[in-house]
Amino acid sequence: MAKGKNTVTLVSEVVQPVADEMGLILWDVRFEKEGASWYLRLFIDKEGGVNIEDCENFSRAVDKLLDEADPIDQSYYLEVGSPGIERELVKDWHFKQYIGKAVNVRFIRPVEGQKDFVGQLTAYENNEITILLDEDLEMQIPLAETAYVRLYDDFDMGGLD
Repeated sequence: MAKGKNTVTLVSEVVQPVADEMGLILWDVRFEKEGASWYLRLFIDKEGGVNIEDCENFSRAVDKLLDEADPIDQSYYLEVGSPGIERELVKDWHFKQYIGKAVNVRFIRPVEGQKDFVGQLTAYENNEITILLDEDLEMQIPLAETAYVRLYDDFDMGGLD
């Protein structure tokens, strides 16, 4: 591994040009251990959303490059998918892109007895977000205190009661 760079950074550098060439947005890269196995998860997006064909094509294209670059010492499973409707916001540009949208914030520790808050993302600066909970109640939240921040979609299951 190159000195000073972690696995996610190295993988991102290898796969970003492929995403650009294919007209895709590299939303996030995660290298996670589950049980005894390691998973390299690449989340891609594009205007209008990605489909299974986009994921398959991207997976095939980056699989060969990752084998050649060999940025990961141990064996792993490669997964390529969409960040989804209720995508997790993790990068600076994610927060900036979705200002004005509804988000679900889960705190690591309860705030006034509650861990989950839904509100409109109104600001992002210096790893802190501001959400509007109702017409006149704003909450400033350091990201270090959150388990996650995701887009909120109050989807209707359409007749599934």
